[in-house]
Amino acid sequence: MSVRIKTVLFAIVIVSGLCSCGGGKNPSGTESAEASVGDTLELNEFGIPVAGYEVETKQVGRGDFFSNILNEYGITNQEIYRISEAIKDTFDIRDIRVGNEYTSFVSEADTTLHYWVYCIDRQRYLILDLRNADSVGSMIFRKRMQTVPCYADVTIENSLWYDMVSAGVSPLLILKLSDIYAWTVDFFALQKGDVFKVLYDEVRCDGEVFAIGDVRYVEFTHDGEMFPSVMFDQGDGGNIYWNDKGESMRKAFLKAPLNYSRISSGFSYARKHPVTRKVQPHTGVDYAAPTGTPVMTVGDGTVIECRYRGANGNIVKIKHNSVYTTAYLHLSRFAKGMYVGKRVRQGDVIGYVGSTGRSTGPHLDYRIWKNGTPINPLKMESPSAEPLKKDNMDEFRAVMGVYKSSVDSIYAVKLYDGAMKAVSAAGKVS
Repeated sequence: MSVRIKTVLFAIVIVSGLCSCGGGKNPSGTESAEASVGDTLELNEFGIPVAGYEVETKQVGRGDFFSNILNEYGITNQEIYRISEAIKDTFDIRDIRVGNEYTSFVSEADTTLHYWVYCIDRQRYLILDLRNADSVGSMIFRKRMQTVPCYADVTIENSLWYDMVSAGVSPLLILKLSDIYAWTVDFFALQKGDVFKVLYDEVRCDGEVFAIGDVRYVEFTHDGEMFPSVMFDQGDGGNIYWNDKGESMRKAFLKAPLNYSRISSGFSYARKHPVTRKVQPHTGVDYAAPTGTPVMTVGDGTVIECRYRGANGNIVKIKHNSVYTTAYLHLSRFAKGMYVGKRVRQGDVIGYVGSTGRSTGPHLDYRIWKNGTPINPLKMESPSAEPLKKDNMDEFRAVMGVYKSSVDSIYAVKLYDGAMKAVSAAGKVS
């Protein structure tokens, strides 16, 4: 199926349903499930007859292991070893986690454990059939997932996280948006009145949001200027997000090398140093962040310095190409395996925020050189990655047009509904 046909089908569903997803229950339900080890089997309540069993559900506690849990039901360590060997291709018993639930089905007739069900995660369950001492049955039960096309729009009043959650949108969508806009938008510098409009897929399990699928289209308006993002896969394994001009949303450099709380000191050629009290150049940006905060390389490159360097403390310096070099100062420690000559990829963790060297507190001093000259990281225009292929531009514009029309239609209906509710409320007051 072509990208355009898929897009049109998505738009028809989203507009006809005006599906504003806010983490609500799935009306159609997703209770059905499937077992996967060998043949697919439709199960209901794990396929275990409750009649004739004493059913008990507990949580794995601290210090609990597969062995001592089954010991409680009279199963010996020798039998437990045989069970673990029999099911090792299905599940590793060492993966049992504290806090996860398990359900025991004990026969009322002979008080022996016939079935044991362990919740691996929200979707998967391990089912053990222990009725036959000579042949242990095991399978992984999977709840069926449902993909639902959704729309969300949020106006920033407090913070992206707070406002999206308040609007009933899954926080998982925020993480997706931060990935898409990582090269163009500093999410710590959003302003009141900024607006996000998003077409995306929710993956649901039992009516609850399990994951965010494809984010198909975003309109982000910041300070009166719109920054759209369109999902368009060229099938080459490369970038799939583009702006309205067909330019890659992925840039050569990330907007910031870490998640920070504030900028404690900016780029200046005449700053009074907080320790020496002397006026001297500070050709970088200081990001205040807790000790241990991961620091990422903003772009692909080669490590050319990784050491303790006096007032700079622990420093990692990376040469990205013949034009750009970046440095990360005052690190508490280096990431494991960091060394001079190592090739790093954009987003790799290279170290952790600290206060080594001449420093008054934990922060990252981030610096960029262009052709050997220091530049202000906050004012740098990052070069784009490869643009969309010319042969795909017509289809790309068609896809973007369908998505934009969908967003405009949904938003107009929401505004109309809001206005009608306001008029109705005013009428009741009068």
